[in-house]
Amino acid sequence: MNGDEILNNVSCENDDSVQNKKENREARRAAKKEARRKAKANGKGKFSGKVAGALALAAVFGVCTGAGIYGASNFTTLSLSDNSSSSYSVAATNTDSDTSDSEIKVTTTSSTQVVTTDVTDVVAAVSPSIVSINIKATTTTTDMFGQSYQQEAEGAGSGIIIAKSDTELIIVTNNHVIADANSMEVSFVDGSSVTAYLKGTESSVDIAVIAVELEDLSDDTLSSISIATLGDSNSLTVGESAIAIGNALGYGQSVTTGVISALNREIETEDGETNTFIQTDAAINPGNSGGALLNSKGEVIGVTSSKIGATTVEGMGFAIPISDVIDLINDLMNEDTKITVAEAEKGAMGVSVMTPTGIDGAYVAAVSEGSAADKAGIEVGDLITSFDGNDITSASDLTSLMSYYAEGDTVTVTVLRRVNGQYQYVDIEVTLDNASELTSSSSSGSDSQGYSYGMPGSSESEQSENDEQENFPQQGMPGMSGSEQFGSGQH
Repeated sequence: MNGDEILNNVSCENDDSVQNKKENREARRAAKKEARRKAKANGKGKFSGKVAGALALAAVFGVCTGAGIYGASNFTTLSLSDNSSSSYSVAATNTDSDTSDSEIKVTTTSSTQVVTTDVTDVVAAVSPSIVSINIKATTTTTDMFGQSYQQEAEGAGSGIIIAKSDTELIIVTNNHVIADANSMEVSFVDGSSVTAYLKGTESSVDIAVIAVELEDLSDDTLSSISIATLGDSNSLTVGESAIAIGNALGYGQSVTTGVISALNREIETEDGETNTFIQTDAAINPGNSGGALLNSKGEVIGVTSSKIGATTVEGMGFAIPISDVIDLINDLMNEDTKITVAEAEKGAMGVSVMTPTGIDGAYVAAVSEGSAADKAGIEVGDLITSFDGNDITSASDLTSLMSYYAEGDTVTVTVLRRVNGQYQYVDIEVTLDNASELTSSSSSGSDSQGYSYGMPGSSESEQSENDEQENFPQQGMPGMSGSEQFGSGQH
């Protein structure tokens, strides 16, 4: 083979090799292109699957959320009424355990409790039966030299209209509101005021009944007032609503609300008496004494008193349970009405008295020589327990009653006296002197000492014998002058 042939053969082989390489490259490109197409197709399928999965999850979430909201709305509901008052109701829930599948289930019940602060209807219905009471009294003070001074004082309280007779309107209040009063005035819901008179008192439970004459009331006043409905304080439960209405601070009627905080609360009063009371967080302020504590029906369940309990503690007011004193009120309201006697005509026995401790009564510490008491036979050391049929539990009881008796009135005075070593009750008839003609008894230094009942005027041997027979509590208040212990001098 010559050189040209060899060259041609090499050239042909080169051309074939180039052609083969070209075809191979195109084949590879085609394969890659197909691979990319398939990959792209597979990618779209995966994206569609992701979208579908997301949509499915969203649907499940929506269903669960809706169910949760529905359950929550059925678990607790809150509603506000359309009127001016606000109230809320909460559905009670029960949690039950199903032991069969160990699942805890929460269910709702149909029972509801409604709390409302709107007492306008109750107040509107009861206010016409609540009155304000204003009194004038004479107080006696003694200076460091033993000189006594008298001055006029005023006080204010509240009362509840509880009955009406053919001639009188009957009102119940606290005894301490009207104690020592020379005159009393009652103001009604329409603003009118008239003179009031005493029916009866019981200081041991701080209850008094007064009356006003119907003939003193105008037709407009009679049409504006109402008679209070008395409830049952024995049926009260702690936590129920309570409403107090009274003449707070002497400003006129005011209303406070709260709940019954406690029942049968035993408290010792300033007079040393221990009684049971209703406790409430409704504010009971000075001037509220004698007012009404009401239940949600507007029934009187207690007679409020600002004198009970500590004044420095907030949220603790007290009231005398109405069911505890209803029988006493009935007795007092049926007593004869006592008309205050003019100052110049007032009667007096001529004794100085004090309130003992540990025993009810008015202790006779001094008897004026030649007085009505001296002539009748009342002695120092006697304990006055009754005056003209009225129980006497303290010196203030006697002081209050003397305002209604005139010179020349004859009354029966019951005393507890030691006779032949034994204590017995003695009835004594006393015809009263004119109070203005009696001079105040003088007080010696010994008057400020403590007394044991029955001991003044006794010999040392009698005192010793008395101590062996009976152990009476100490009487008197050391540190006070005699006239302060005795109250207001002559009676």
